[in-house]
Amino acid sequence: MTVTREQYLELPTSGRELRPTYLFMMKCLLYSRMETGLVSNKDYYDEDVNVYIAHLLNSFINPGYVERARSFLSKYDTEVFRRLGESRDARLKYTLYKTNADFLLVSLGIFDNPAACAGPAESIPGPPRGDSRPVEAADLGRGRSYYRFAYSYSQQIHGRNAAVTDVLEKLSVGFDKYLRVLAHMRGEYLNLVRSLSRGEIYHLERVVNESAREDSIKGKQDELLDLYLEWKRTRGGDLRTRMSKLQEEIRSLQPDFRFEVPES
Repeated sequence: MTVTREQYLELPTSGRELRPTYLFMMKCLLYSRMETGLVSNKDYYDEDVNVYIAHLLNSFINPGYVERARSFLSKYDTEVFRRLGESRDARLKYTLYKTNADFLLVSLGIFDNPAACAGPAESIPGPPRGDSRPVEAADLGRGRSYYRFAYSYSQQIHGRNAAVTDVLEKLSVGFDKYLRVLAHMRGEYLNLVRSLSRGEIYHLERVVNESAREDSIKGKQDELLDLYLEWKRTRGGDLRTRMSKLQEEIRSLQPDFRFEVPES
């Protein structure tokens, strides 16, 4: 499931090749930078920020990442500072600031909702914001500050010259800029509900289902081979029964599959 979830089919296309979703995120991000005029390396070298943001967006596809990050998230500054005051662990402080900064960046840029990272049950009610409405100054300040503190603690943990330390500083300085890029990306490339037609969604589902079917067949064939090798070594009677059952399962997915279950 994880492998299938982290692949995508580029439409329109005549092929059925699935590609890593990270490439999709990076492609959309780079196009968004060009289309907003906020191109890479314009004010300073920041191709490393592109890599960081693309990986961050891709990680949101994995529910496990969101679930692991949830324990570090806080909706209010006071809650963040309270947790920080209770700890002297620099690594924990780094993780708290970095996780909250990352989720605020994605919540504001992609979901247009500073409370999105808290989940539906904790979100703050209010009128929806259109793409043209500016982000609240307080939200911008929080994002810049969180990345700045994460940058400071990263120096203690990873060193001043570590790649992630440099990236966190750039995200703090250019937080407003990267939000504008993500807001453009949200409207132009991530609005899947309105962008995909029924036919395209049907084609996409067929390709993903076919990929999952092929993965299932390969896994069962590998299991059958392991059972056969074990049978050759031990001649265990129960192995023949298991091979016969597995053979039928494979044939239900691939009717032309042939394998002769050995006689006892």
